[in-house]
Amino acid sequence: MTAAPVTSVPEAAVDSLHLARAVADLPEQMEAALASSRATQGAVDGSRIANVVVMGMGGSGVAGDIVSALAAPLMPVPVTVAKGYECPAFVGPTTLVFAVSFSGNTEETLTAATAAHNAGASVVAVTSGGRLAELAGEWAAPLYEVDATIPMPRAAVGAISVAPLVALERAGLLSGIAGWVDAAVSQLRTRRAGAGAVADSLSGIVSPVGNGEMTPVFYGGGPLGAVAAGRAKAQINENAKIPAFASFMPELCHNELAGWDQSGRLVDGSPLAVIALRHDFEHPQLGRRYEFTSGVFDGARIAVPYTELHAAGDGPMAQLFDLIYQVDLLSLRVAAAARRDPGPIPLLEELKAFLA
Repeated sequence: MTAAPVTSVPEAAVDSLHLARAVADLPEQMEAALASSRATQGAVDGSRIANVVVMGMGGSGVAGDIVSALAAPLMPVPVTVAKGYECPAFVGPTTLVFAVSFSGNTEETLTAATAAHNAGASVVAVTSGGRLAELAGEWAAPLYEVDATIPMPRAAVGAISVAPLVALERAGLLSGIAGWVDAAVSQLRTRRAGAGAVADSLSGIVSPVGNGEMTPVFYGGGPLGAVAAGRAKAQINENAKIPAFASFMPELCHNELAGWDQSGRLVDGSPLAVIALRHDFEHPQLGRRYEFTSGVFDGARIAVPYTELHAAGDGPMAQLFDLIYQVDLLSLRVAAAARRDPGPIPLLEELKAFLA
C-alpha cells in the first residue's frame, strides 16, 4: 500500500486549541527551544555523574523516550526512563535526574523528583512553570523553561526534548546537539512544504478509524521506531479519543506475530490496520522481518491492511521527528474524521479531579 502526500488537516476539523498550528510550527518550536536552552543558567558537572534518569508522564514523558533513543547509545553512562511515582532505588549523589513536566504540576513527576532530590541527586527541571519551577528555585536546580503558550503538553514534544539534550551536552555527556536540531528542523520544513509523502494511504483507513470501525496498530523498528510507534498510539488516544496499540521490532516477532497466524479468509473487513513506521537506522534484519510480517497479514484469516510510513532526514533525530510529524498529522486527520476536537481531554480532567 503506497502513501499519498498529505500535509495538512482538513479545514473542517474542530480544533479549539489550534493543535494543527502547533504541529505545523514544530520546526520553529525546536529552534526556539535550542536558543532558550543554550541561554539557561546553571549546568551539572558531568564528570561525577554515573547514571541519568528522565522522569515524566504522558506528553511530557515522551522526552525520556526520545533522550533514551537518541542519546543513550552515545553516552558513557546509562539512561533510565522513569514513568510513575517511584524514584529508582539506585538514584543518589552521582545521578543526574531530569524532571520533565510541561505544566509543572504532574503529581507523579513531582513525587519522584522530590525523592530524587532527597536522595542527593542533581535535578534539572524542564517545565513551563507550576510547582516544579518553584521546587527548582528552592533546590537551586537548573530550570529549562518551556514556552507556556504551547497549547498542550503533547504539542510541546520538540521543546521538552531539546532541553534535556542541551543539558546533557553542557554536562559534557553528549555533543553536537545544535547540528542534530538543525537537521531535524530542515527535514520538518521540507515535510511541511509537501516535498515528501506524509501519512495517507491512510486515505483508506482514516475514516474507518475515525468511525470506530477499525483500530490502528503501530509497529516501529528499534529504539527510534519504538518511540515513533508509542507517540502515534498516544496521539490517536488523546487527539482522536480512540483506542490504538503499538509494538516494536524485533520483539513483536517473538510473541505478537504469532497472534496473526490464522489461515483462511473471511468476507468481512479487518477490525485492525497495521501501520509500520520505518527509518534508515534499523538493523538490516528488521527489513526482512517487516517483509515476512506483511506476508503474514496478507494471508491472515481476515486480510489486514498494512501500510508503511518512511522517515527522511539527515541523522537519527531528523528521522525520528519526521515520523513524529507524520503521525501527529495522521492523528489530527482521524480526529477530524471522528468529528472530535483534538485539544481538550475531558476524561483526563475528570480523572485529575477524582484523584484530587
